[in-house]
Amino acid sequence: MSQVITEQEPEDELYEHYRFEAGKGQAPLRVDKFLMNLVENATRNKIQQAATAGNIYVNDVPVKSNYKVKANDVVRVLLEHPPYEHLLEPENIPLNIVYEDDQLLIVNKEPGMVVHPGHGNYSGTLVNALAYHFENLPMNSSERPGLVHRIDKDTSGLLVIAKTEQAMSHLTKQFADKTSEREYIALVWGNVAEDEGTIEGNIDRHLKDRMQMAVYPDGEQGKHAVTHYKVLERLGYVTLVSCRLETGRTHQIRVHMKYIGHTLFNDARYGGDKILKGTTFTKYKQFIDNCFKTLPRQALHAKTLGFEHPTTKEFMRFNSELPADMVECLDKWRTYSKSHTADEEE
Repeated sequence: MSQVITEQEPEDELYEHYRFEAGKGQAPLRVDKFLMNLVENATRNKIQQAATAGNIYVNDVPVKSNYKVKANDVVRVLLEHPPYEHLLEPENIPLNIVYEDDQLLIVNKEPGMVVHPGHGNYSGTLVNALAYHFENLPMNSSERPGLVHRIDKDTSGLLVIAKTEQAMSHLTKQFADKTSEREYIALVWGNVAEDEGTIEGNIDRHLKDRMQMAVYPDGEQGKHAVTHYKVLERLGYVTLVSCRLETGRTHQIRVHMKYIGHTLFNDARYGGDKILKGTTFTKYKQFIDNCFKTLPRQALHAKTLGFEHPTTKEFMRFNSELPADMVECLDKWRTYSKSHTADEEE
């Protein structure tokens, strides 16, 4: 079965499996030997592979296997699969279900809800809610019940959940074959020059910051990624855009828009929670602070989801309204842009 990776926080893909704090009397010792002494059934080869992949952290910095652990160092092992004992804890969390039949359901996810358990988020996730409300959901290739695709914790909008093995297989193939339809609405910094365009560039983890993704345009690293964008509204120092995914890579829209110089508004992970365009006036800074308080997350909403139904073969399309925080933030920008003119270069 093909696995589809769609917009998702990297920290939800690197899971803390082990955490050790070196004692005050710890003599310098290679981190691979240090871990071999503490992790049951670990082999030095596997530990070294984890270090090479950037999955061993000491004091929150990735290290190689020859790093010497010292007194009071905090050593963590982060792997790309979760501790499975945390996956299926059922929790009675309300779901906003906009459609359901015997094969699938469509959920309109609220911002702030993590899609599946991971480091620091072992409860309160969409998967925890699904485990409570539905029995025997099919597992995807990552052992996550019902999930065909994912969106970030702080991204709002539509997700399709498979209720049967047939639906899981059929829907996953559509996402992999790029026959599904996914439209996101984003507010980005700056006045986007072209009315519409296409962004192409491989996406992989950032070389220095494992919590970020980055674009590698030469194509020698990462996975192929294509985003089609269209300007919906120009608001001076920010622009409202529609983004249609041709591929679905981790943080694709967030990384691609930053790559072309238009970081998502209030995207803390990628620097959008600072003033990137505009004036130095105190009143403007106050205005931006108010916008950030109104929309305390990246301005991204999964608006449209379309696919062929696994049994009826009918093409189904679902749309969701922008959530209240994005609407309120946009209203602030519309009011501001009417009374202020951005510099021509913006």
